[in-house]
Amino acid sequence: MTETASAWLRPDELEAVRGRMPILYIDAVPVRVDQSGTVTKVGLLLRIGADGTVSRALVSGRVLYHERVRDALLRHLEKDLGPVALPQVPASPQPFTIAEYFPTPGVTPYHDPRQHAVSLAYIVPVAGDCRPRQDALDFVWFTPEEAASPAVQQEMTGGQDVLLRQALAHVGCLP
Repeated sequence: MTETASAWLRPDELEAVRGRMPILYIDAVPVRVDQSGTVTKVGLLLRIGADGTVSRALVSGRVLYHERVRDALLRHLEKDLGPVALPQVPASPQPFTIAEYFPTPGVTPYHDPRQHAVSLAYIVPVAGDCRPRQDALDFVWFTPEEAASPAVQQEMTGGQDVLLRQALAHVGCLP
């Protein structure tokens, strides 16, 4: 008989794993699209970091053991945007890029001081009402031009500004 264990790690166990191997994450760029599928708005969270800094952020989080990537996307989108955000994740989600976060700055444009993380990055149309939850202070819809502006980009940390620009370029909305 196969023994099943919880998919959750205690904080000390997670810290030990983070120090030894890459962890799989998802990053999601919530968007609004018009009838033709053109991106008209990009949604960004406003978060407060552990160090007290406030920054704009994408929806992001770990993929749990024995969890499908699709389910991780839906779980994190609901956790951050609320239960009536109505994300439209395709039947076979394909990332627009893979972001590799390193604890050492400068290895890639992506930095996470806690760990080496590999993140599958998705652009996800959202049709419903978004209300920030969990550790998010706010959620704001920007036009693609506003999202790519230096003012918004400088509010993002860890390379998520680069990831957002890649998402905008992927959908043909980088000004």
